[in-house]
Parts: sequence; C-alpha cells; structure tokens
Amino acid sequence: MPDTPPLPVNTLPLKERMRIPRVHMPELDPEDRARNFEEVNQGLAAAGAVTEATRCIACAKPGCQTDCPVGVKIKEVMALIYAGDFLAAARKMREDNALPAITGRVCPQESQCEGGCVVGKKGQPVAIGNLERFIADYERENGQLGLPHIAPPTGKSVAIVGSGPAGLSAAGDLVQKGHSVRVFEALHELGGVLVYGIPEFRLPKAIVKEEVDNLRRMGVEFETNVVVGKSVTLDELMRVEGYDAIFVATGAGLPVFLGVPGEHLNGVYSANEFLTRTNLMRAYKFPEFDEPIYDCRDRDVIVVGGGNTAMDAVRTARRLGAKTATLVYRRSEAEMPARAEEVGHAREEGIEFRMLTNPVEFLGDENGWLTGARCVRMELGEPDADGRRRPVPIAGSEFVLPVNVAIIGVGTNANPTVQSSAPDLKTNAKNYIVADPETMRTSKRGVFAGGDIVTGGATVILAMGAGRKAAKAIDEYLAAGEW
Repeated sequence: MPDTPPLPVNTLPLKERMRIPRVHMPELDPEDRARNFEEVNQGLAAAGAVTEATRCIACAKPGCQTDCPVGVKIKEVMALIYAGDFLAAARKMREDNALPAITGRVCPQESQCEGGCVVGKKGQPVAIGNLERFIADYERENGQLGLPHIAPPTGKSVAIVGSGPAGLSAAGDLVQKGHSVRVFEALHELGGVLVYGIPEFRLPKAIVKEEVDNLRRMGVEFETNVVVGKSVTLDELMRVEGYDAIFVATGAGLPVFLGVPGEHLNGVYSANEFLTRTNLMRAYKFPEFDEPIYDCRDRDVIVVGGGNTAMDAVRTARRLGAKTATLVYRRSEAEMPARAEEVGHAREEGIEFRMLTNPVEFLGDENGWLTGARCVRMELGEPDADGRRRPVPIAGSEFVLPVNVAIIGVGTNANPTVQSSAPDLKTNAKNYIVADPETMRTSKRGVFAGGDIVTGGATVILAMGAGRKAAKAIDEYLAAGEW
C-alpha cells in the first residue's frame, strides 16, 4: 500500500462551522416530476459540497463512522472534500464502499451515519449522503475514477451468487485483496434490487451501470443469465469450476400477499412484479418500450404497505398516469418504515394517504377484473414484537374503495432457488439461509451467505455491510484454509 499523505485540516473555528446552515440539494418541481421519471434530487454543486463539508467538526470519536454499516472513514472523506480534492475523497470512500453513487441516493442516512453526527445534536447533521453522492458523480462527470489500491493476485477465486448490493459490496472488497472474483446473476441485467426494485426517479439505471463498470475496472468479472441452483449448483461451482469459496447473496425476492379473498383478480399485483415490469423491463419508457403492464392511466390505484417498496410503487403509479394513487397502510404515519424524505416527496407529488386502513377483500366484476377493495379501519393497540403498536380492526368500520389496480407491498420472503439444490445448506423455518452473523459462514464448507437471504428484507446499506463482513471472513478463510 502506498504512503498516504496527511489529511487537510479545517482551520475554521468550531463555533463558525456550527453556524453554517446545511446546504440544500435542489429538487425537481413536484408538479413536473410527478409526470416523468427524471431523478428528483439534482445533486450539489462543487461550491455547495465544499461548504457542506466545512460543517464537519472532525470529532475525535466520529459517531458517523460507527453508525455506518460499511464503516466508511467519513471524517477523512469530509476533510478531502473540504480541501477540494474530490477524486481523493472518492478513492477514500471506495476503500469501504464499492457503490457510493448508489448509497448516496438510497441509503437511509438519517438513521445511520447522519444519525450519529455530533453536529446534528444541536442542529441539522452534516449532509453525508449528499456529499457521498457528489464525489461519486464528480468522478463520473469528469471521466475519472478514484480507484482504491488493488493487492497482488493471490491465486484464489471466489464465486458470488447475486449482483445486488451485498454481492457487489463483497466483490469490491475481495478484489482489493487480490482474489479473482466472478459474480453470477440470474437476470439479464446486473444490479439485483438496485435495477428491478428501485425506480428511475430515485436511482437512475445509468448510475447502477456505472458503479458495476467501476467494479469491472477494479477486476471483478460478471456473468448474467446464470441461475445458480438450476443452471449450476454450489457443488459444481466448487468441485467442477474450482472456486475456493462462494458467497450467496440472492436476496429476498419472493412476494408476500395479504391472504385475503379476491387477490387472484386481474389488476392485483405484487410490488415486486409491478416494479420489475416498470424498471427492469422499461415500462417507464412507454411507448418506446411497450412492456405489458396493467395500465394505470386514468385508473384508481392503491398500494398496500408502508415501507420504501410501497412508497416506490405508489409514486411509480402516479407517474404512469394514475387518476388517483393512494397508499393504504394499517398503522399510522408515525409507524411507517419508509424514509421521511420519500414520504415528503410523495405528498408533494399528490399521493393520497389512507392511514389506519387495511383491505380485507378485493372485489371484481363478472370478467374477473378488479373493481374495488373492501377495507376496515384500524386503531393502534399494544406494542408488538418489533415495538410498534399493533393495529386492531374497528368493528363495524368496513367501507369500499373504488380500485382498478391494487399493488401489494407488505414484504418479501427468501428466494428459494439456491437452497433447493443444496440440502446440506442449513435454512430456518422461513427458508432463509442460516449464517453466522459476524463471519457469514454457513453450514456448508467454503460457502458464506449474507444480505436479505439471511436477514430478510432490509436496506441496501445493511446488505452491503453483510457483504463486507463476508468478504473479510472469506479473505481470512482463503488465507488459513480452516473452517
């Protein structure tokens, strides 16, 4: 590893830094953006980025880094941005985060790095996510890449199953260690949930492609249209193709439905299918791409759920021309797991919210097409296992919502394909792979697993954190050869 020059020092007095207001990132006008799929947040200019980085007070014990699931050296990144050395800042960021242009856009910074920011104790925290996005975009716009140091080849090879955030993060770390890394993806495009699950207006597909290309430049190899568990098994990857270790990061893509009458009707979707058809299959580019999707134009659309996936789906329906786009959630807004920024953007775009409401039946016409949702009003009772107050139906409160399209976004289950072909791979009652939470080791020698296929549906950055843990453990396993 080459010598690292000393970091720039911010000489502005602490009190003056604390008085600088947080720099606002421009956004598209809500009325305009609700009719297109252009990215909502427009990014910081260079001068604004330097001003925002100036607000960092360089804590002796930076809570921002402690609260970052991938452990980015945020204080050092902030110092380099403050000095205007944006490429060095990007290089420092990529030591720990293989996907900064992505996490800068979709990571819930408010509950992680920015939640640990000391500046935020007395005002607004440093806009770490916006600065992360800025330096990654600066690289791309200037045709330069702040690549981290790559160690000499070790002669060891690792197969990664799944090109979502956990797999990509692990690939970035392992290739830096000098290992040969190949990522296998079942679909025809790389990125996993980053391309099929998150809408263009929140995470442009070109950004994901660029970050994948950056990993290619670092030495990671990719292969699409390979369904591990069907096309090839884990045993074949190790015994026939000669991989020394495998990391399974296939996610939790199996849809969950409500289990109520009428879910078979035409016009009822899972959020997974709806977003995949819109994003990966380019329905958002109609009529250039005439992907079959039940037409939302001039129709009444509801999305059931309160998380980021439900929020993505209802905002997508609005952009596809829905007459009404309504979020139906069985708890109150205070319990919604969706990011506050996304909730605010949805309100600005004309999304209707029906809180404390739950569908109990979908109604259809004689031809099997959805016409309405019978709903019941709810009230909050005692807290459940996750600490949120349990929603309880109110007797006699049923009513019918006119609905032509219903999208169910209440969660997902484990993708079962890999497990079905590996009987010696231990799973739990819900078919998630059992792995050590620190090393990501599974019951099968040489096989590690992490991300949503282990924990269930979570955030992009938590999956990336699991990928980093797995990469560290894989590197140690390849060095020692002990299981």
